[in-house]
This record gives sequence, structure tokens and C-alpha cells, in this order.
Amino acid sequence: MSLRQYRHYINGQFVENHSGRWIAVINPATEETLSQIPQGSREDTDLAIVAAEAAQPKWEALPAVERGNWLRRIAAGVRRREAEISATIVAEGGKTQQLAKTEVLFTADYLEYMADWDRRYEGEIVQSDRVNETILVFKKAIGVTAGILPWNFPFFLIARKAAPALLTGNTIVLKPSELTPNNAMIFAEIVDEIGLPPGVFNIVTGYGPDVGQALAANPKVGMVSLTGSVNAGVATLATAAKNITKVSLELGGKAPAIIMKDANLDRAIGAVVASRMINTGQVCNCTERLYVQEEVYDEVIARLAAAFREVTSGDPGQSDKLDMGPLISADALARMEQKVAEAVAQGAKVVTGGKRSGNKGFFFEPTLLTNVRQDMAIMQEETFGPVLPVMPFRTLNDAIALANDSEYGLTSSIFTENLNTAMQALKKLKFGETYVNRENFEAMQGFHAGWRKSGIGGADGRHGLEEYLQTHVAYLQAHED
Repeated sequence: MSLRQYRHYINGQFVENHSGRWIAVINPATEETLSQIPQGSREDTDLAIVAAEAAQPKWEALPAVERGNWLRRIAAGVRRREAEISATIVAEGGKTQQLAKTEVLFTADYLEYMADWDRRYEGEIVQSDRVNETILVFKKAIGVTAGILPWNFPFFLIARKAAPALLTGNTIVLKPSELTPNNAMIFAEIVDEIGLPPGVFNIVTGYGPDVGQALAANPKVGMVSLTGSVNAGVATLATAAKNITKVSLELGGKAPAIIMKDANLDRAIGAVVASRMINTGQVCNCTERLYVQEEVYDEVIARLAAAFREVTSGDPGQSDKLDMGPLISADALARMEQKVAEAVAQGAKVVTGGKRSGNKGFFFEPTLLTNVRQDMAIMQEETFGPVLPVMPFRTLNDAIALANDSEYGLTSSIFTENLNTAMQALKKLKFGETYVNRENFEAMQGFHAGWRKSGIGGADGRHGLEEYLQTHVAYLQAHED
């Protein structure tokens, strides 16, 4: 049977692959080829940007409530095709069935949530120093926006970037990850089926150095939003700087979790395991390193090891009872093996796991490491896999100093039954998010933003919506007759 070949979605049409080059999409659990997508070029990208630019004035001229209603129609289309989209995410991303379903339904919720801002986002009237003058602050669309998507939550990130952009009167061109593009093409089919005006929403598939850089380099693009690696963010920032293009970046993290001696250990261990194993550890805000107070360190290690050994793994396309699936690619598997081997060479002890699981698919065992030091790469560099290094600490201040010792600053967490301890941590932890006594997973009405190398700008909630707006201040001087 021949493989399905997808096409770009530009100006309301699925267009042919002009380059003649294709990228294979691989199932990470079976290593089988699922489909082919076009290897997009700068020419393809520029065509999409031109279409978005042409459509933007008319789109912005619509009342916001009408733009919100388009988002609601897209959300309804997502709900109608939930099973198909979920199965697609499972196949191309190795995500468990339950997590894939959660992602799809959360995406529909997010579209509806952003749509509900249609009558709520607003400008300001500012007091003037002059007699009979009124100062108005308008919030207006930026114009053409671009979104460069990751592979770990590929469907949700479409909505996270497109929903606030479209609601506020912008048009958008998206580049899905070449590893997980099939779900994005279903999104494009939904957009096409409901009759969204041509050019408002566009998708160009391909590699980052081709399509992503073309998006960042085009002077017609007013804002680029990227979720990905630090290297991808640096490249995007450098390219966008030539046109002083606004950039919003979410670039990953090295999230610390702190377990105090007074913590509810059942809750803490359950939350840490959930945060470390979700999507096989391939989530930028999940726990990447753990600090445990000395008095409960041995007990926590023993209980974590038992919990890690109970984690079930396998092909999520064959079972809905799994805790995690494979890593995303052969390269990701090789990196995980290398990271653990390097840590062991530096003195780390493998308590459980530590190696590839099986010989087909990109599976890696849940791995718990002790005897680590703060200066090890395993404690400083993003791992992005089911590996957790653990260190003991004496005092809260010691733990906070260790947690803050990182070039990343996306998320953090602490487990304690003492309100004063929690408040001290909230004051001193230098991260965009801190979770107290729960797993690391953000709310759509919050603001997901990192410090330091974890990013610039942010997403979600009112603040995320305003990322897609620019201000226009008007000074109205009245004169008495």
C-alpha cells in the first residue's frame, strides 16, 4: 500500500510539493514509516506569508466576536474528530492513548477559552496633564504572525499559537515539527472544512533551517513564536533581529523539585513520578532534577525506585494501559544513552533502569540516579527523557540555592506541609512557574513563561493573548468654542 503524502495548506488550498523532496514520518514505537510530508522551501514559506498578509486587513476588520466564533467552529471540528486525531498523535509521537486524548480535548477547550476573550480584551483611557485632552491606548493586531511548533505537544501548540493570534486580528503561518506533522494536517482539514477565509491560517511543512528560518527572516512577519530548543531559539532570534521582528520563545528547562522532610511523601512521590514520566519525560516543564531533605532521603529513594520499576512501557498503539511510550526518535534514544553513560562515568549510581528497553522502537527504561553532583551535566543540561537524578540537602536555603543554580528558569516545584516554607520558596525561587504539592502542569488561564534561557515572552491567559497585540496611543486635544 502506498504511503499517504500530505501537502502544504496555503491560502485556503492544499498545494502540491513544489520542491519534489519529501520527509518520512516515523512511528517511534515500531520504526515504521507512516507518511510523507513536503520538504518545504523558502519559496513555499514566502507564498504562505504573502497569502497571510493579503488576508489580514479584512480579517482584522471583522468584529472580535466573529473571529471568536470561527475559533469555536474549529473547536467543534476538533471534538468531532477527536478519536482520529488522538490515534494520529499516538502513532507519530509515541504518546500514550490517554495523554493523546487529553491533548486533543484540551486543545478544543483552549480554542474555546481564547474565543471567550472576544468581548473582553480592551484598551485604556489614560489621564492627561492637559486641559481637555484625552489619551487613548488602543490594542491592535500585529499583522502576520508565525508559529514554529515542537513535537512533544504538537496539536495543542497549534492552538496555543493560532488561537490568540487569530482572535486578536492577526493571520498566521505555522511550521509543524517534521517529526509529528500529521496531526497538524488534520487541523488544516478542519479549518478548510469550516470555510475559514483563505490566507488566515496556513501550514508549511519542512525543516527548521529552511521553513523556520524563512519565517523568521521575512520582513512581512510581525512576530515569530517558537517552542523548541535553546539552539533553535538562538537561531530564530538572530535571524529575526535583522528586521527587528518581535520574538516569543519557549525553550525548555531543567525543572527542580524540592521535597522537604515534612512533606506528604505519598503526594510528593506520586507527583514527581507523574511529572517525570509524562510523555516519557519529554515535557519542558516536567521535573528534571530532585532535591530531597536529608532526613527523608533514603526513604524517598527507596520509594521512588519501587515506583519507577512499576512504570509500564510499550507501544501505545497496542495498549491503552501504559504509563509511557517510546522516545521520539533514534537520535533521542542515543542522547539518553549518552547522558546516562556520562553521568555514570562521573560517579553517578544507577538505582534502577539506565538502558534501552528492547531492540525495536526507541524505548528507554525509567532511570533513577543517585550519587550525583550539582556540577554534573545530568544536573545542568536538559535531559528530556525518563531519567531523574536525585541529591540530598540540609536546609531550605541550601535547596533553593541548588534549584536556582541553572541557566534555565521555566518551572520548579516544592513539597511541604508548612505554609511558611512554601512562601519562602515562592519568594526565592527564580522561575517562571512554581508548583506547590502537585505535579508540573500549567493552566490555560495562567501564564506559561520562563526566565533566563528558558525563553522570552510567554503564552496562555490574558498575558499570553496580549503577546499578539501592539499598542497605538492617540492624544485627542479638545478646544472650547
